[in-house]
Amino acid sequence: MGEIKVSPDYNWFRSTVPLKKIIVDDDDSKIWSLYDAGPRSIRCPLIFLPPVSGTADVFFRQILALTGWGYRVIALQYPVYWDHLEFCDGFRKLLDHLQLDKVHLFGASLGGFLAQKFAEYTHKSPRVHSLILCNSFSDTSIFNQTWTANSFWLMPAFMLKKIVLGNFSSGPVDPVMADAIDFMVDRLESLGQSELASRLTLNCQNSYVEPHKIRDIPVTIMDVFDQSALSTEAKEEMYKLYPNARRAHLKTGGNFPYLCRSAEVNLYVQIHLLQFHGTKYAAIDPSMVSAEELEVQKGNLSVSQEEQ
Repeated sequence: MGEIKVSPDYNWFRSTVPLKKIIVDDDDSKIWSLYDAGPRSIRCPLIFLPPVSGTADVFFRQILALTGWGYRVIALQYPVYWDHLEFCDGFRKLLDHLQLDKVHLFGASLGGFLAQKFAEYTHKSPRVHSLILCNSFSDTSIFNQTWTANSFWLMPAFMLKKIVLGNFSSGPVDPVMADAIDFMVDRLESLGQSELASRLTLNCQNSYVEPHKIRDIPVTIMDVFDQSALSTEAKEEMYKLYPNARRAHLKTGGNFPYLCRSAEVNLYVQIHLLQFHGTKYAAIDPSMVSAEELEVQKGNLSVSQEEQ
């Protein structure tokens, strides 16, 4: 496998941030796995939701960097849920268990779709304060697999993995992106048949986001200009759905920019969260704000210099 799996950063992360397991449903087999890092005094943290192939630790680069700047960050791994309503109900119970009234959500691919559905689900009593949607979508019909969604549970694990791997980049990529793909393949291998089947079902089950229910939520849309599993049409649909959203474009990054372009992703996350500093919905320790803002300004400067 690629170097990223055994990088010093990853080893440090695994040795210092404990993985918690929490059950909030009556069914004891439904276990949420999560990393909760940063100051517990923060009551509106940033929560990361992974893609179909991901586990909670695919966001280890975000956890290490953002907690270093004073943010509270939680990265999740879903239990087995077979429909969006069941997921949303389970996620609400998890937030209740963690005593979190409102949160910021960063969702990658399927994670972004589920983040939108949860915001929609809780719109009458809002639990989502803002959204960062990375390589995400608003309508499952873009995958043209709604007709197979109800049969994933029957398929053996190797076939499900083959379906997921079909969306990974197959062309030439730089070494860092190759490491990211290797890491995600390794994470995919760690998932069982029911985990994969349920995620693919959520990914392809006929459903779409109702924008009028979440139009007041601040949104940043993050996507890449190089090859990814997301079509141009799906990206355009997201821009139409959220005309007032901030846009965070990465020149490259493929399907997993949070792994292979983590510095840029972390910068865009900071820029998104800056608007909440000084409010009760800040995801950062107030004593860290001035130093953190300086880091963002430095990052902005270096990005703009690279683009010139």
